[in-house]
Amino acid sequence: MRMALGVSYNGQNYQGWQSQPSGHTVQDTLEAALAQFATQPISTLCAGRTDAGVHGLMQVVHFDTTVQRPPTSWVRGTNTFLPPDIAVQWARSVPDTFHARACATARRYAYVLLQSPVRPSVEAGRVGWVFRPLDGAAMRAAAAHLIGEHDFTSFRASACQALSPVKTLQRINITHKGNNRPEPGEDWSPCYWRFEFEGNAFLHHMIRNIMGCLVAIGKGTRPPEWMAEVLAARSRDAAAPTFSPDGLYFLGPVYDAAWGLPARTAAYDALS
Repeated sequence: MRMALGVSYNGQNYQGWQSQPSGHTVQDTLEAALAQFATQPISTLCAGRTDAGVHGLMQVVHFDTTVQRPPTSWVRGTNTFLPPDIAVQWARSVPDTFHARACATARRYAYVLLQSPVRPSVEAGRVGWVFRPLDGAAMRAAAAHLIGEHDFTSFRASACQALSPVKTLQRINITHKGNNRPEPGEDWSPCYWRFEFEGNAFLHHMIRNIMGCLVAIGKGTRPPEWMAEVLAARSRDAAAPTFSPDGLYFLGPVYDAAWGLPARTAAYDALS
C-alpha cells in the first residue's frame, strides 16, 4: 500500500531535508523512525526539498509498504521514534498513482522577518532579522515584477540542479504585525514581517535570494524598479546576497482536492 504523511520540523539542527552520508538530515531521521515503527526499511519521496536551517510546516512525503496499520498508528507510532523537533502531523492511505512531488500543482513558502534594533533571542533560528525599518509599499511594488512566468536565473544558486530556470510565481503577499507606535525617544518600533510565496516550483535558494533583494529595497538602498533589472539580467551577480535561512518555512504543497489530503496544519495559525 502507498501512504502519504504530512511532516513538520524545525530545521535548525539538520543539514536540510535531502538524505546525506552523514545521516543528519530530516529525511534520514524520518526514515529511521519509520523503519523502527514498521520493522522494515522505508524510503520516502518528498514534495519539496529544504535547505539546512529551513523549517517545514507541512512537508508531504509518500512511501510504499507492506505493513498494514491504521493512519493514526502511523502518526503516533512514528512520532514515538522521532526527536522533539520533527513530528508527523497526519497520515493517509493514497492510490498508487499519487506522487508527493509530481502531483503537487504548487508550493508555498513563508519568510518571517523580525524588524528590530535588537537581534532575536527566543526566536533565534526561527526568524530572519533586519535592524532598519522597512518600506512595505516599496517591497510590494518590487515583488509585483516577479509575478508570472519568468526566467529566474538571477535568483538561482550555482549548485541548483533544476532542468530549467523558468518558473511561475502566482502570489507574493507581504504583511506586518506589531506595534507601530514608537516608544518615547525612538524613531520606529519593532515588528514582524511575513512574506508569503506561492509558485509552481522554486529553484535552489530562489526565495532567499529574492528576500535579499526585497530587504535591500525595503531599506531604501535600491528602488523598487531594481527588482525588474535584476530579473532581466539573468545573472546571479546582479542580485543581492543570499538572505539567512532562519525565517524560511515550507508551508507545503498544493494538491487537487480529489486526493483528500489536508491543506494546512495547526502551526499555520501560530506562524501568522
